[in-house]
Amino acid sequence: MKFRALRHIFFPWLAAMLLALPARADELLMVRAERPFADAINDLQIAIQDHGYKVARIQRVDVGLASGGYATAEYRLVFFGKPEEMREIEDRYPELLPYLPLKIVIFAEGNSALALAYNPAILQGFFKIDPLQSRFQRWEKDIREILDQFAAQ
Repeated sequence: MKFRALRHIFFPWLAAMLLALPARADELLMVRAERPFADAINDLQIAIQDHGYKVARIQRVDVGLASGGYATAEYRLVFFGKPEEMREIEDRYPELLPYLPLKIVIFAEGNSALALAYNPAILQGFFKIDPLQSRFQRWEKDIREILDQFAAQ
């Protein structure tokens, strides 16, 4: 009897809470390229540059993992951005610095490579500053296009 009474209170409350959650964009963007890792990393850099961005740094993650005793395939973190845009954001919106420069992770999986990135559109919910909203959308569009080009090459 007690469960029935609680059920009538709890389930409508739970349903209301779930409906109140904001709709979110896909948090991760991911593609697979059917080619060796060495070719894939080169193709990713070309796709980034073709969209007007500059590769700032490529960090080897696999070396650190291997030194920690983990067996891993090739694994890189590619940092990229537009230098003038990064400087402007550093000056005007320093709270965004932990999320910049933009990043794409690429790693080997057998004879193919996977590339993935967080979706910059998720930042819209955290930084409700009007001039940034269109920038987050542009970054999402650009990263999707970069990943699509990478996968198609």
